[in-house]
Amino acid sequence: MNRGNVLRSEGTEQEKVISWCYYHEPKYSDLKWLYHCPNGGSRNKTEAVNLKRQGVKAGVPDLHLPVPRGRYIGLYIELKYNKGRLQPSQREWMDGMQAAGHFTCTCYGFDNAVKIIEEYINLCAGTEMSVPNGAILKQEENG
Repeated sequence: MNRGNVLRSEGTEQEKVISWCYYHEPKYSDLKWLYHCPNGGSRNKTEAVNLKRQGVKAGVPDLHLPVPRGRYIGLYIELKYNKGRLQPSQREWMDGMQAAGHFTCTCYGFDNAVKIIEEYINLCAGTEMSVPNGAILKQEENG
């Protein structure tokens, strides 16, 4: 399928991140554990009620890598694009997962997300990420 004419969005940026992970799995085998929990999106009222009964929760970050690296027990990334903002429920999840021992980061765009994933997957035991836990990495402005 040709996706060359698709407008960039949070969804297309996330697709690029997942494609990058699939491509780099031979080098970083633990990337096979990275996943997205599809909690967002629009649904009809009946489906929303059923999903809530089944455990869907607002604010769950977009990407999770449940693999310990460095001093962290896992990685959570909330992916944003353009002028997207963290919702209070997303901030609550990120803060909670950070307190539990995960590295959390809000990444604007593909480039920032891939930088975080690659740094995380290469951490040695006991080491920390180069950016603060809970950081928000914005896209660079084109001059």
